[in-house]
Amino acid sequence: MRAKITYFLTAAVLVVYFVLVGHRGVLLIEQGTALTVVFGISVLVLPLIGLWFLWQTTRFARSADRLAAELEAEGGLPVDELVRTPSGRIDRDSADAVFARRRAEAEQTPDDWRAWFRLAVAYHDARDTPRARKAMQRAIALHDHKPVRA
Repeated sequence: MRAKITYFLTAAVLVVYFVLVGHRGVLLIEQGTALTVVFGISVLVLPLIGLWFLWQTTRFARSADRLAAELEAEGGLPVDELVRTPSGRIDRDSADAVFARRRAEAEQTPDDWRAWFRLAVAYHDARDTPRARKAMQRAIALHDHKPVRA
């Protein structure tokens, strides 16, 4: 729940920022000189890119949450079997052992979105965010019956 609140607060701040930057871009364009019009258009592009990125990230998070809810309803969410240090951090060797099992499961059933979801969680636990995201994207694509990118 804390992560969702943080996400929505950050998204709201970004939207306000995009509006302010976009307004500055419009003001520059209204100046009417060649230089300010070029700068104004350049400034307007940045919020558009930011809004696109925010939209894609939100879609990804909602899709991952939808899969998690479905997997939880089936009783298939991965069990937290990780060993933790006294400070609460995940023990690296423990994460690596769980990761090896999850990877083998995904390799044995490459068309099963559930296996890819669990692999994404294992990548996340092993602090490999880029691969966690790719595995989750694959799980979403398999779940939604969309073509899977290699």
